[in-house]
Amino acid sequence: MTTDETELNRYLLGDRLRTGQAAVLAVGGAEEALDAHHDSYTLTLNRRKGFIKLALETGANLVPCYAFGENDLYYLVANHQGSLVRRWQNFMKKVTGVSPLLFYGRGLFSDNLGPLPFRKELNTVLGAPIPVDKTEHPSQEQIDNLHALYINKLIELFDEHKIKYGVSEDKHLEIR
Repeated sequence: MTTDETELNRYLLGDRLRTGQAAVLAVGGAEEALDAHHDSYTLTLNRRKGFIKLALETGANLVPCYAFGENDLYYLVANHQGSLVRRWQNFMKKVTGVSPLLFYGRGLFSDNLGPLPFRKELNTVLGAPIPVDKTEHPSQEQIDNLHALYINKLIELFDEHKIKYGVSEDKHLEIR
């Protein structure tokens, strides 16, 4: 039995990463899902460093990846920072541990309202692996440096492919 998310990830992924198998982590979590608006490119990564520490401890390479079109599969009800809806979602997250998403997609028999995803293209791009040297007890500086490198490579990957997948030149990847 594990007591927290970091311990759970270490338990589930530790052996796989040590033996060279690939593992995928969605590090943004519920907080990132609340910002998944159409024509918005916001990732929750600034304080998410557990995956970096795990990579350092196991020597697993990090591979930046981004899925273009993911925020177009559903529409979120307007819940921008400070809105009544967002305050309610944050309250529910604090009380229950779950951030309820208010969203809609297409219906089974109509294209304008329902629980199914809209028929949109989803394109995932992968960057070059970032080599990670195994460090049994990484320092905060090592974690912070690798985290900054990962974010820079992710932004480069986004900028390299955004035009190809319908994102305008003036749009940028926002890291929160």
